[in-house]
Amino acid sequence: MNTPIYIIEETKLRRNLALISDVAAKADIEIILAFKAFALWKTFPIFRKYINSTTASSLSEARLALEEFGAPAHTYSPAYTEEEFPQIVKCSSHLTFNSLSQYERFHEQASSVSIGLRVNPEYSEVDTLLYNPCAPGTRFGITADKLPEQLPSDIEGFHCHCHCESGADVFQRSLTHIEEKFSKWFTQLKWINFGGGHLMTRKDYDVDLLINLMQDFHKRYPWLKVILEPGSAFAWQTGPLVSHVVDIVEDKGIRTAILDVSFTCHMPDCLEMPYMPEVRGAEIIETAKPSAGFVYRLGGNSCLSGDFMSSWRFDHELEIGEEVIFEDMIHYTTVKTCTFNGISHPAIGILHSDGKLEILRTFGYEDYRNRMD
Repeated sequence: MNTPIYIIEETKLRRNLALISDVAAKADIEIILAFKAFALWKTFPIFRKYINSTTASSLSEARLALEEFGAPAHTYSPAYTEEEFPQIVKCSSHLTFNSLSQYERFHEQASSVSIGLRVNPEYSEVDTLLYNPCAPGTRFGITADKLPEQLPSDIEGFHCHCHCESGADVFQRSLTHIEEKFSKWFTQLKWINFGGGHLMTRKDYDVDLLINLMQDFHKRYPWLKVILEPGSAFAWQTGPLVSHVVDIVEDKGIRTAILDVSFTCHMPDCLEMPYMPEVRGAEIIETAKPSAGFVYRLGGNSCLSGDFMSSWRFDHELEIGEEVIFEDMIHYTTVKTCTFNGISHPAIGILHSDGKLEILRTFGYEDYRNRMD
């Protein structure tokens, strides 16, 4: 294709799903998909062969769970509203409140679902504050000192999220803090959700440690159902974003290859984190100044001055029309794209196991126009 496109590779997606399903079985836990990282509903028939549930953080995500995934959601939101709450309850099997005030305000309307509270262990090893849910002053969760000794009778679970693309060793240390802070309430609960950020499909992740941690946890608290809700782990390394060079400009000795995609619109995490995405056939370097090889900044096609990243060394001179392929661009990108500046979303396709590319969706003017209605 001559247009930019996200390509999900079915073989790699199924590889991740099989691993996650195997971990869930061996650890005797439930692992569910967090829509905040991946919500391409046309792939849900594949997911349903490996998992049974999903997690939502809004009414739209909860509806997607029920209407497209085919099962009610495990729902958590920092703040529910009067207008949406009754509909959210109808789309949910589990519902977690972020604060005791939200619980007091809404719990009587949620008698048909399993109610939980989000708790804050005041411990996280996430270095980037933007992604640290337990950073000082966080708006997420209830600290142990604010919980009553006896929980209200309709509270059945705790939800605790303190990871971001973390390893099992981090979970091991976090679990110690979680138990120290909250285990005295465990006898009053039926389930505990340890949130997302468990990147079990990454090559260096210690899957056996995770399984052992959960098996030991079950021995200590055999009545508690354990839930994990990673997002990135499902779509990790499952496909690229394919872009094209549309121009090459130079200023003060810095060459920028302008692409038909945008960091601002299509890869916002690259600017928010920030992190340097891997580009196929190129090497990340520290300077955009000329050096050995062919060095370029990569620039987006929006009018935002900061819509670029530095710098990559290629083994050849880039040419207009040439593909530039960003690796691992399915999780947290497809769900965060925007139409700032009227920039169209890249198309979305799935590369099936038989090698055939199916285009799931293309975007155009009407998609931009409808956002302004």
